[in-house]
Amino acid sequence: MPHSDALPADAVASAVSESLKHKRGRILKERFIEFLLMMAGLVAVFTTVAITVILVYESLTFFRIVSVWEFLTGTVWTPLFANPSYGILPLIAGTLTVTFIALIVAVPMGTIIAIYLSEFAPHRLREVVKPALELIAAVPTIVFGYFALLFVTPLLQATILPGLPGFNMLAPGIVVGVATIPTIASLAEDAMRSVPMSTREGAYAVGSNKLQVALRIVMPAAVSGVVAAYVLAAARAIGETMVVAIAAGQNANFTFNPMEAAATLTAYIAQVSLGDLEHGSVAYRSIFAAGLVLLVMTLILNVAGHFLRRRFRKVY
Repeated sequence: MPHSDALPADAVASAVSESLKHKRGRILKERFIEFLLMMAGLVAVFTTVAITVILVYESLTFFRIVSVWEFLTGTVWTPLFANPSYGILPLIAGTLTVTFIALIVAVPMGTIIAIYLSEFAPHRLREVVKPALELIAAVPTIVFGYFALLFVTPLLQATILPGLPGFNMLAPGIVVGVATIPTIASLAEDAMRSVPMSTREGAYAVGSNKLQVALRIVMPAAVSGVVAAYVLAAARAIGETMVVAIAAGQNANFTFNPMEAAATLTAYIAQVSLGDLEHGSVAYRSIFAAGLVLLVMTLILNVAGHFLRRRFRKVY
């Protein structure tokens, strides 16, 4: 005699069928989500590849008319003049000068803020200060540009540099550095917070104080993330447009003196893109050559940052 509590065969088959349908539906949902995530990643890759292809294609057309050697070694950039010259070095010099000044401001300030928020600030204060700090990134860059032109430059003229011209690279460099501080502070603080608490406790156990732990234990352990923050900040400074376009001037000047006016790669691209130039002209195509140089500079910076992160990750 079969047990009275045994399930009928059709009930077992129905339960198994429902289980298989549920499992099949779950697998289809997971694959659909994986497909969406893959497409999102491919959109980013496709966008990067498309930008690169367009810049290279338009630049090749430009270099059929302008010598590559003249472009890379010339110190006069006047593509909009009656007698044009296409030496990109003045724009590169202006870009590097503004970026260098910005990093001088942003790296120490951002690192100090990150150390304080990670190791010294109370939890409640950190939860208030960090979002407030990140709000700086939400300020439109054109506001920073007029802030540099109408406040920082007159302030420098009235205090320490009375002979500073109205357009210069020092004021926008400082302001770009201030705008870049949240990038370094936020990313570096996240990297430091990811260091295990047991690492800190081991240092405290042998008599280290908070400052020693922060500088000798946490910073070396989080150095790969901190270096990544510096690289992103440098890329942010190199790609800044409106601040330098408003406050640094738009005349290409081959100089590394921050107290002089000069144009940057991004400022020139913005200037020409808003002008009434004939589509397909040499002057119009010059913005693609300048964009390609900007892309290469950013690529070199990111590759260098990648190797630095790998090196420090192996060491620590």
